[in-house]
Amino acid sequence: MAVKLAVIYYSSYGTNYQLAKKAAETAEKLGAEVRLLKVRETAPLEVVESVPGWKAHRDATAHIPEAGPDDVAWADAIIFSTPTRFGVAASQMRAFIDTLGGIWAKGQTVNKVVSAMTSAQNPHGGQEETILSLYTTMYHWGAIVVTPGYTDPAVSAAGGNPYGTSVTVGQDGKMIEDVMPAVEHQTKRVLQIAEWIVAGKNK
Repeated sequence: MAVKLAVIYYSSYGTNYQLAKKAAETAEKLGAEVRLLKVRETAPLEVVESVPGWKAHRDATAHIPEAGPDDVAWADAIIFSTPTRFGVAASQMRAFIDTLGGIWAKGQTVNKVVSAMTSAQNPHGGQEETILSLYTTMYHWGAIVVTPGYTDPAVSAAGGNPYGTSVTVGQDGKMIEDVMPAVEHQTKRVLQIAEWIVAGKNK
């Protein structure tokens, strides 16, 4: 049985969309059933419209469906990707997570395999803390947190974040590190653990 993976992201300018898309593509190649989903934009429309890069990314990804509680309930595994905002996840991602109390109360977050990725504009911009803060919520869910750890050379090559892939974004908006091999490895690891969990549940 194929693992059902939801890749849920928030992205203002496209960095986390690229990370999420790579994870989704990797999972599809490995035979998973994948949903690539964005969280709802909560910034005022006039603010988004006033920033060319933000508006351009919004328009370019208009076809990506928005995540909902049903997607989380459906998934065996979830990979989150969100920018770092002052050491925590973007408010848009937090707002989405705050809508999930209903399925949490029904036990529908228990034993989900979860992992996370992030970005910031400098190497010490809070990437590790952002991922760890997301995992704190996942512990309340009863989820199974799967990190890349130092289980593949790609992790160290991408900057060495053992909690999840993180990338520094330059002033030109481009990623400084080549993190895509690390994203691939993290996705493969999530799917591997999820396969074990699903197989055990079906025995």
